[in-house]
Formats: sequence, C-alpha cells, structure tokens
Amino acid sequence: MATGKNIRTYFEGAWHEGDVPIMRAADHGSWLGTTVFDGARFVNGLMPDLDLHCARVNRSAEALMITPTVSTQDMVAITQEGLAKYPKDAAVYIRPMYWAIHGDVTAIVPSSDETGFAICLEEIPFAPETASTTLGLTRFRRPVIDDAVVNAKAGCLYPNNARMLAEVRARGFGNALVADAMGNVAETATANVFMVKDAEVFTPIANGTFLSGITRARHISNLNADGVKVHETVLTFDDFRDADEVFLSGNMSKVTPVTAFADHQYQVGPVTRRVRDMYWDWAASTA
Repeated sequence: MATGKNIRTYFEGAWHEGDVPIMRAADHGSWLGTTVFDGARFVNGLMPDLDLHCARVNRSAEALMITPTVSTQDMVAITQEGLAKYPKDAAVYIRPMYWAIHGDVTAIVPSSDETGFAICLEEIPFAPETASTTLGLTRFRRPVIDDAVVNAKAGCLYPNNARMLAEVRARGFGNALVADAMGNVAETATANVFMVKDAEVFTPIANGTFLSGITRARHISNLNADGVKVHETVLTFDDFRDADEVFLSGNMSKVTPVTAFADHQYQVGPVTRRVRDMYWDWAASTA
C-alpha cells in the first residue's frame, strides 16, 4: 500500500520508477511474515543517521533468521543514488527491507540460501512544527523477547501496534501510551516517548520490550551535550500524568509534541522545542 507519491524501488540490482512488485506468493515472507524493514528520512537535503538505519535493518534480519546480503556502506550508496532523482526540498521516506524466500524442511525456519532485498523511496510530507498528538490508554501491551522478536523492526510486530491505534482512535486520541509486560510505560504505538518534569528529561528504560530508537538515542546525545541529563528509568502512567511536557521521538517526524494524555492536558513546552531545534542543528552540522 502506497501512502505517499513519487515512488522509486530498488530491486534486483537496479532502480525502477514506481511501486514495483517484489514478492511472490510462495515467498517465505509472503505467507509466514518473515519481513523486516527500517525507516530513514530525507528532509531538506539532509539524511540524518542514514547509516545507522541501514545497519539496523541488517541486525533486524539476523534477529528473524534472515541472512542479510547488503552491507551498510553499499546500502547507503544505493539509497543516495536513488535520492539523486528527487528535488532537494522533497520529503522522502527511505525504507530498506529484507524478506525470507525459502524455508527449511519444516517450511517454518527461513533458509539462508536466498534473501529478498529492496529499498522503497516514497515522498511523504514531513509534519509541520505545529503538529501534535494526544495519547490514550490501551489494554494491549508490548511483548517480551520470549514471546516475539522485539529485537527487530519486523513486520510481524505491527498488527499489535495497529490494534493499539484502532482502540484509542475510536475514543478520539491520536496515539496510545503503551505498557510493558510489567505494567510500566514502554513507549507509544508508533514511537518512543519522553517526559519532562521540573526541566529534567525522563524516558522509559530500554528493557528489551521495545526498540530503543535511533532518533531516541540522538535526542539523548544532543541533550547531554547541551548539559541536560536524561534519566532512563522505570516510569508509570502516573509519572506521565504528573509531567510538565511530553513528546514523542521517531524517524517519521523526529519530535512530536503531546498535548494530552487521557484527560490531562500539556503545553508544548520549551524543552520539547529545544529538542527539535537541537536535532536539526545537529543534522545540518553533519551534512
């Protein structure tokens, strides 16, 4: 399903114009869900942390027992070649992906002898600075490593995200604040989460129930460089009710202010705005 426009697809060693078919009906990934992907952004000519996103899709493949076949360096070069056809002011979602093609004698375990690989470039507008969201509670939780491949950015994890979103959107919220198996806050249905209390920044400790995001790490690094300590710790829903500011961290929008959690309201505060400014200052400095 295309969500944007002006799609380009890298498949079988070449770039193609449009949303090219890449999987067959009998591919392991088609019927058993052995697919992984990652997402990076091209915004105003900048490609923040593209190399880290490409490296992570290889790690995700290995976590799903899919054999990665493209090095990080080559993946970055292929992506840059594909982006050269877009205007510098385009906002492009960069999605490298792998899927298993064959299985072993049981058909269940992926075989290492052939791997599907593609990169999809898709123009998707970047959220304006005025964009924000609201959070509701969901009964669905993040799984643990014993239950699911939470150490990968895997397609098979996303139906759980979808039912979280559907549940809270039916009540008028934009996203869900999600618990881990212990009942503490993990992240949201689509992004990592931070809160601010008395000018100090807090985020749920990465406990293996969710991906500790590349953009999350970048915000922590930028805040530390700015003299702000980020507390990675166990946080409850009551902690978020008592927060002064809340914002989301993810590749698609980098920083998304939260204006409400259930019936508690927030202002878009100075720390949230500072985190956004620092992110783009850092991105420009690495161009």
